[in-house]
Amino acid sequence: MSEMYAHVNVKILDKEYQISCKANEKAALLDSADLLNSKMLEIRNSGKVTGLDRIAVMAALNMANELITAQGHGEHLETDVAGRLQAMRERVESALQFGQQLEI
Repeated sequence: MSEMYAHVNVKILDKEYQISCKANEKAALLDSADLLNSKMLEIRNSGKVTGLDRIAVMAALNMANELITAQGHGEHLETDVAGRLQAMRERVESALQFGQQLEI
């Protein structure tokens, strides 16, 4: 079965691009383009970086750093949650053992 594709026009730094994507990914593509555009505008407006290529690279590096940082926070949260679940499991098992002793 063939998938449906959509042609999406996005505007990044006043330049329009036509991109094809799966129809069900259109909203995510538009959100991604908006995020990229805002990051690139922020860098361009800072006046510290000039040239489209340099702005694009800086935006990509900033976004990659944000992703890596978020993944690190996710791993930390996952470890924390796993530890808390283990502690809860031990407390429940302890309470169940105590309860079973009372019933006997």
